[in-house]
Amino acid sequence: MLWTIAVILVILWALGFLAFHVGGGLIHLLLVLAVIVIIWNLVTGRRSV
Repeated sequence: MLWTIAVILVILWALGFLAFHVGGGLIHLLLVLAVIVIIWNLVTGRRSV
């Protein structure tokens, strides 16, 4: 699910950056947050409880 959200954010970021310029700041912020979360998950890995 995390990968799906990241892909959707990248697509929305590209559309906003190339075409619309509306809400670009919010999309950039969400994209940065998604990349941070993905890197965090890759570094820490899944932990079983």
